[in-house]
Amino acid sequence: MAEQTATEQDVRAAATRAAAAATELAPMSRAQKDAALLAMADAVDDATDAILAANGRDVAAGHDAGLAGGLIDRLTLTADRVAAMAQGLRDVAALPDPVGEVLRGYTQPNGLEIRQIRVPFGVIAMIYEARPNVTVDAAGLAIKSGNAALLRGSATASESNAALVEVLAAAGEKAGLPADAVQLVPGTDRGSVSHLLRARGLVDLIIPRGGAGLINYVVENSSVPVIETGVGNVHVYVDAGADLDMAERIVVNSKTSRVSVCNSAETLLVHQDVAAEFLPRITSALQTRGVVLHGDGAFAELDGVQPATDEDWATEYLSLDMAARVVADVDEAIAHIRRWSSGHTEAIVTRDLQTARRFVARVDSAAVMVNASTRFTDGGEFGFGAEIGISTQKMHARGPMGLAELTSTKWVVTGDGQIR
Repeated sequence: MAEQTATEQDVRAAATRAAAAATELAPMSRAQKDAALLAMADAVDDATDAILAANGRDVAAGHDAGLAGGLIDRLTLTADRVAAMAQGLRDVAALPDPVGEVLRGYTQPNGLEIRQIRVPFGVIAMIYEARPNVTVDAAGLAIKSGNAALLRGSATASESNAALVEVLAAAGEKAGLPADAVQLVPGTDRGSVSHLLRARGLVDLIIPRGGAGLINYVVENSSVPVIETGVGNVHVYVDAGADLDMAERIVVNSKTSRVSVCNSAETLLVHQDVAAEFLPRITSALQTRGVVLHGDGAFAELDGVQPATDEDWATEYLSLDMAARVVADVDEAIAHIRRWSSGHTEAIVTRDLQTARRFVARVDSAAVMVNASTRFTDGGEFGFGAEIGISTQKMHARGPMGLAELTSTKWVVTGDGQIR
């Protein structure tokens, strides 16, 4: 066996400490975990100035490195965003504890009592880009679900993440959590990620959260089980039966409320029967807000619209850009979505119930909105308190991932001397 590098030794040592912490976390009561989360929330509030100072250094370095505007937005913290992170911890503390929940239970004819219950995974590693708020969300959800958290943020947010983890870990341990329940993965280069991906037996689950490059790298190189949180090539389809006032509000909100997030709409599809009325209207509304449209022939006839290519249909812009196309009917919209979607979120605007049902049944994405903004695909909006990501895979976790998705199950069989 090749000799371990210093970085690999550090990563495996951190994972070993996390595994030890996980064995202590798993049996902790809800009251113990909630008390720790509330203490962590107060500590984040109290450390706002230090957190913002660290984040300011990251943002300045990001500007110097020429990071794109969308990434700068994801990276940037404000006092309100720090307060929201602390409130997210309190919201998670207020949620029911999933650990120990009985999913199935019954008694066999031979008297055996059989129950399937939720249990923690153990050690959950998060690998994510830019967004420091993920540090707090992931730590909070991991602790509430009885898991130890190994957090590997990007180098662009290294100072922010270090400040946050220092605050969370100290407050959690003071409140009774095991040491090393929340840790940063040592190292900032890709080498530390590759060592984490090979820590099978120490790390139980890896969740990548970021762009397609990061997610594909993790999926293709990990020997540890992975839950994919996919990119958001998100579509809004305006049907012939749409209320066009509603459609305008939904499209504008889906695209412009925050362009740097994965539930922001990237492609607009419009039924040909309402195109003559709706295209000039929605183009003007979007352009007024700074959106650059990349459209098919019908859209490209309007001023300021750039011709679209296949690359546009496939792109998660994360910017004030949007692809746009006119379709013949709902089936052509569905076909376009199935061809180009990343499987994250799609929306239909229509007053026709049958069309809505057809769209919902045939679109194969983690979340489908009917007459609502795509921006609602979010753990907080779904009532989870916070989320650890949006899963676009088709295993046990799909869509916004909250507490239940961070648990596995085990079977508990209770007998009275039965033998087979």
